[in-house]
Amino acid sequence: MLDKDHTDNRTNLLSLTRGELADFFATLGEKPYRATQVMGWMHQMGNIDFSAMTNLSKGLRERLAEVATVALPEIVMDQLSSDGTRKWLLRLGDGNCIETVFIPEEDRGTLCVSSQVGCTLNCSFCATGYQGYNRNLDTGEIIAQIWTAYKSMGDSVKSNRRITNVVFMGMGEPMFNFDNVTKAIEILLDDWGYGLSRRRVTVSTAGVVPAIDKLRQVSDVSLAISLHAPDDPLRDVLVPLNKKYPIDELLAACRRYVSGKQGSRITFEYVMLAGVNDSPAHARALIALLRDVPSKINLIPFNPFPYADYTRSDPEVIDRFRDILINGHIVTITRKTRGEDINAACGQLAGQIIDKTKRRMRYLQQGAGVNP
Repeated sequence: MLDKDHTDNRTNLLSLTRGELADFFATLGEKPYRATQVMGWMHQMGNIDFSAMTNLSKGLRERLAEVATVALPEIVMDQLSSDGTRKWLLRLGDGNCIETVFIPEEDRGTLCVSSQVGCTLNCSFCATGYQGYNRNLDTGEIIAQIWTAYKSMGDSVKSNRRITNVVFMGMGEPMFNFDNVTKAIEILLDDWGYGLSRRRVTVSTAGVVPAIDKLRQVSDVSLAISLHAPDDPLRDVLVPLNKKYPIDELLAACRRYVSGKQGSRITFEYVMLAGVNDSPAHARALIALLRDVPSKINLIPFNPFPYADYTRSDPEVIDRFRDILINGHIVTITRKTRGEDINAACGQLAGQIIDKTKRRMRYLQQGAGVNP
């Protein structure tokens, strides 16, 4: 079924892969090559005005205006951090707002995109979880984040390309929106879309084991795991999904994911929480846990948000933890906190969500002080 915009009966072309676009044009009596032409205009040149697509006939351009649209969110806020990080607050057609973040680095530029309005999970150290959940984003809403970032920054797929990597690490659990996320990935990888290589697209998950196996079959992109603890009792508290998919099952899925892929590694994300998961014993347990999984560990200093029950580990504690892991022959990087002054750092994305779960209300009733 062809995707529709939430407030418009016309087909949203941002939601369609090249194959789906070809099918769409077939319904208009057009040849399949029209799909590559229109993808080039939309994604590579950033032009969504049908009347300006000069390699289409005038009749087709007029017909597209009647039956198709390119649905974009409203940019409510566009913030630039002192360190160059940029965050967009985007209002969707139903009134919900999501956040998208660009992080510039010396060797790459990473765009962090959201996959849900809020999050179905309730990880205790993440601001998004406190906001509750409304719905999954559709494919067009995911791609619209990339399109908006490219356009806002004056980027082009062909030149002046600052966005070199896309990570599904924004609001939401990507694996719980599997179909829309993998369709968006297909557009990102398509030479007529954004032309990214598989290693430059990363899906981060809290550990939805069946979807990890499915992703390997569908789209062989990079995989990141939000681990944050070396044992089940602690991870049950930090990442409640662990109660359904405990660490042993999760790591077995990780081993399957990289099986037969020479040089492939799983990235494990580990937020550093003072006095919770940052001791030398935790580091040694992590080494033992990952001894047979090709791994890279990103240590993430905790980024505070209102009403959080945690504090950030001291820098010397993080350094000691890192050194233990490196001495245990695990590639380990301490991620530099970026965009903290605009609440764009890892774990801080919140958006503006019409919460169907009433999670914020429950926090308020429990005395957490979160505004409903």
